[in-house]
Amino acid sequence: MATLLNDGNFAQETGTGTVLVDFFAEWCGPCKLLLPIFEELAPEYEGKIKFVKVNVDESANTAQQFGVLSIPTLVVLKDGQEVDRMTGFQTADVLRGKLGQHA
Repeated sequence: MATLLNDGNFAQETGTGTVLVDFFAEWCGPCKLLLPIFEELAPEYEGKIKFVKVNVDESANTAQQFGVLSIPTLVVLKDGQEVDRMTGFQTADVLRGKLGQHA
């Protein structure tokens, strides 16, 4: 299960380990399509990669800090530093391939 983060707790929750951040919005069609895939994959990587979500409408500062210009944007962080990024809808297989490089 993904944790919903905001501007106030983002740095603390993503500062250590490997984290997959889903920058999304409630009104975004591709974001809604990605949600079940994101939720399906989270248990597969439990203990290896933390899955979190950031609503860009509610946490604009964090989205701006990462230069998120379109959604969904998926960012992989290692100890708080960006190491990978994907923009747009991603299939489960594509995500598994990317995450396998960072798990």
